[in-house]
Amino acid sequence: MFGKSETEVLIVGAGPIGMFTALRLAENGVAVEIIDTEWRTAAQSYAGVLHPASLKLLQQAGIAGKILELGRRIDTIAFYEGPSRGAELRLSDLPVEFPFLLALPQSALENLLEQKLKTQYGIKVQWNHRLSDLQPEGERVLASIDKLEETAQGYSVPTFEWIVKKRLQTRSAYVVGADGHNSFVRQSLGLDLEYAGHPELFAVYEFETDSKCACVEDEVRIVLDESTANVCWPLPRHRCRWSFQLVGGDVSSDADAKERTAVVFEQPGFDQVTQEHLHGFIAERAPWFKASVKAIDWSTAVQFERRVARSFGRDHCWLVGDA
Repeated sequence: MFGKSETEVLIVGAGPIGMFTALRLAENGVAVEIIDTEWRTAAQSYAGVLHPASLKLLQQAGIAGKILELGRRIDTIAFYEGPSRGAELRLSDLPVEFPFLLALPQSALENLLEQKLKTQYGIKVQWNHRLSDLQPEGERVLASIDKLEETAQGYSVPTFEWIVKKRLQTRSAYVVGADGHNSFVRQSLGLDLEYAGHPELFAVYEFETDSKCACVEDEVRIVLDESTANVCWPLPRHRCRWSFQLVGGDVSSDADAKERTAVVFEQPGFDQVTQEHLHGFIAERAPWFKASVKAIDWSTAVQFERRVARSFGRDHCWLVGDA
C-alpha cells in the first residue's frame, strides 16, 4: 500500500539535533516532516550536557527557561591525577551569556523539543517510520519510507517483531540526515567516513547517591592517569554519572544501542557484576569518591570513534549531528 506526500524539508532522525533542526525551520515558515525508526524518544540520559553555545540556541528557540529548571548547572571543571587535584577551569569566568555547562538527561531535552514542535507548530514526529530509499529528482528528492508496525509471532510464548505495514513516498526540496553514526542518509549518498584516530571504549554508569556525588554541587571532575581519562558528572536529583576509559581486559562487553523502553529487565547476576566493576574503578582511579551507590539506573559500554564524513552533503541532502 502506497501513500505520497510533499514537503519542503524531510528530516530523518528525531534525536535532539533532528528535532531542533525541525524547530528552527518551522520558526522560519518552512514546511517540515520528521521521521524516526524508533517508537518514542530516548528513555535514558545518554548525551547529558549542554554547552554555552547550545544554551544560547535553545534560548532563541524559546525553551531555555524550562531546560534551566530541569538541569543542573556546572560552573567548574576540575582535573585530577588520581587522588590529587591538579587544576581547575572556572566556566563562570567566560564572557558569554550562559557561562556554565548544564547537565540534563537527553530524554528530558527530547521530550521538550517534541512537545514544542507539536503544540506550537502542529508538527508530530512520525515514529516507527524508516527511510528505505533516496532518489534525487533534479531540484527535488524522492524518499521511500516504510511505516513499521509491531506484531506478535507464536502462540504459547509470543515474540514481537516489527514489520512493514505501509510503504510511503515523500518528495521534498531538501533532506536532512540526523540519523546517527550509522546514517542511512549518508550511506545512500555514498559518502564515506574518514578515521581521525583510534576508537576508544568507555564503561558508563549512572546511579543515585546518598549525597551530591561527593563533589561540590557545581563541579565536574576529570581524572587522568598514564593511559585513561575518566569523568564524574553531577546530575539532577542526587544522581551521578561516571565514565571510565577501558584498556585491554577491563571489561568485556559490546557497545549497547540506545534503549527506548522505560522498563529495565534484570538479568541474574548482572547487577552484582556491574556493582563490582563500578566499585573497582572508583577505588583504583578516584579514591576520593566516597558517596555510596544506592541504585544503578543504567550502565553500558560505549565506543567512541573519531570519524568524519568526507562531505556534509550532496544532491539536496545534508548531514547533521553524528551522521
